[in-house]
Amino acid sequence: MSTPSSTDSVRAEQKVPGPPAASPQAGREETVELAPRLPGFRGGLPWGMVRALRPRQWVKNGLVLASPLAAGRIFEPEVLGPTVIAFVVFCLASSGIYIINDLRDIEEDRRHPRKRFRPIPAGVVPIPLAIVMAAVLLVVALGGAVLLTRWQLAGVVGSYVVISICYSFFLKNQPVIDLAVVASGFLLRGVAGGVAAGIELSQWFLLVAAFGSLFMVAGKRYSELVVMGDAAATRRTLKAYSASYLRFVWSLSAGVACTAYSLWAFEMGETQEGIPWSTVSIAPFVLGILRYAVDVDKGAAGAPEEIVLGDKVLLVLGLFWAVLVGVGVFTR
Repeated sequence: MSTPSSTDSVRAEQKVPGPPAASPQAGREETVELAPRLPGFRGGLPWGMVRALRPRQWVKNGLVLASPLAAGRIFEPEVLGPTVIAFVVFCLASSGIYIINDLRDIEEDRRHPRKRFRPIPAGVVPIPLAIVMAAVLLVVALGGAVLLTRWQLAGVVGSYVVISICYSFFLKNQPVIDLAVVASGFLLRGVAGGVAAGIELSQWFLLVAAFGSLFMVAGKRYSELVVMGDAAATRRTLKAYSASYLRFVWSLSAGVACTAYSLWAFEMGETQEGIPWSTVSIAPFVLGILRYAVDVDKGAAGAPEEIVLGDKVLLVLGLFWAVLVGVGVFTR
């Protein structure tokens, strides 16, 4: 008895009748042909190359702006310019890492219900072209960091690249270490903004960035564990985690992040005349964490950027929090 191909599963989900693939090669060819018709897939190779960069995930690189904003200096020309450069550099570097990760996990991704439709696992972007794209992106990112801003930024970006490559090849299979490495990517983004602009990073900023990142990463792993039936087929470390352990990690991380933010907010509030806006901002910050935790608990926190962009209440809380922090910082 023949086994239905992954393409047949796609047809079943789309209710489009079609014969089963005659061979594995034929099944792969049909998957490549159908991929552009799936939600989010439009066009052929050019659009596949754009999709391989994962531009939606550039939202994460907004953390580069966090340190200059918290210092109230983002609008100073000597700060804004290097900060924008750091943002662009991290977009290029992170896209190069995403491509390397897709190349490394191509077989596992083809067994994932969503990742199999990414351009590289689906066969839309050829492997040789993907290798060239990754190399160009990383070279341009590191070169731009060296030539256009402080050498310290190149050190941060270089650390991000080295750690991420190590993660793609072997650290991702080490329980607990994989959580810390992914969280470090968020932390390094926050550090990059301060380093590029020459702003001293406070201990509270580093604590909030570090444990807030760990909270999101643990939540993502928890969602994968809940959603995926055969977790080990797509991510080996999930065999070492239980749902209760990951819930403990993201609960602990959220608690530390909220505590560190509150201490920073109270400290800032003492320097503000009249209403302590930074102190007031604790409320939307904690509510935002709790709102995000709702999605984590339901197993719907697969990608942080999708939650942030798709949850209107979370967006309103984030906007309200940003306004309060901005008023507090810029009216000191």
